[in-house]
Amino acid sequence: MAYPESMLHLIEAFARLPGVGKRTAERFTLFILSAQREQVEEMARLLLRVNEHIHYCQDCFNLSEEKVCHICSDASRDHSLLCVVQDPKDVIAIEKSGDFAGIYHVLMGALSPLEGIGPKDIRIKELFQRLKEDGFREIVLAMPSDSEGDATAAYLTRQLKTLKLKVTRIAHGVPVGSSLEFVDKASLARAFKHRQEI
Repeated sequence: MAYPESMLHLIEAFARLPGVGKRTAERFTLFILSAQREQVEEMARLLLRVNEHIHYCQDCFNLSEEKVCHICSDASRDHSLLCVVQDPKDVIAIEKSGDFAGIYHVLMGALSPLEGIGPKDIRIKELFQRLKEDGFREIVLAMPSDSEGDATAAYLTRQLKTLKLKVTRIAHGVPVGSSLEFVDKASLARAFKHRQEI
């Protein structure tokens, strides 16, 4: 049985979302069909509101409803400690941990020569502009442990050494609570390479 045309268009629209396949898009559409009108109207209003009101912080490029995000404008945070991340979702993950009290700079991507993404394609220029203007004591590189994250961290480390700032990178290795037999080879190798004296 073919869906009516309007449902097919909605399925196609949902399927364009990242990580959503055709079957999931069909389930979303069938949910909308069976939902109460108030639920659908609220969802439509929220989609429009997010699209119209959420943008990037003018200082750090985190998601914000204001020109400056709530983290950058928080005077209780350590504004001399800057954590550099790839995407806004990384800020959210670090904030959930509750262990970082500094501020952020979101690069909006990572270096990837194979995909033609170089330093001019992400927010590296803006990072160095901030570093010239503000008095930072430490820069924390919070890049993922993959080829793009490693390339980005290596590039930034080389560039940051010229500014004579303390540069650190978050540790990678064996996840807490995991058994060594289930840890992948690369994570285990990195854990040994970056072991610390106790």
